[in-house]
Formats: sequence, C-alpha cells, structure tokens
Amino acid sequence: MSDIFWSALGLVLVIEGLLPFLSPGSWRRGFSQLMQLRDGQLRFFGLCSIVLGLMLFWLTGS
Repeated sequence: MSDIFWSALGLVLVIEGLLPFLSPGSWRRGFSQLMQLRDGQLRFFGLCSIVLGLMLFWLTGS
C-alpha cells in the first residue's frame, strides 16, 4: 500500500510540474487569476476536484 501512495504522489508531482515547465507565462497568468478568486470560489473548485478524484478512484476499482 505504501508503494502505491508514493507512486501516486510522484505522478501528481509530475502532472503538476508539466504546465510551469512547458508554459511558465500561461501558468503565471492562470495562477494570478486564481489569487483573485474569493475563498468560497476556491473552496468550490477544491470540492469539485476532490469529488472528481474520488469518482475516478471509485470507477477504476482501486
């Protein structure tokens, strides 16, 4: 189980690093737009991300 956790964490880091590596200007503009959102809006996007991740986890049978 520990190996799966570390593999998943590594994959997340690779995916998260792709946009700043490939297009730092776009990433910076997108991040600055995120900074302008209210807390409630950020929480909503966070919740949507959690729900989507759990659904994908459930659908893959992991």
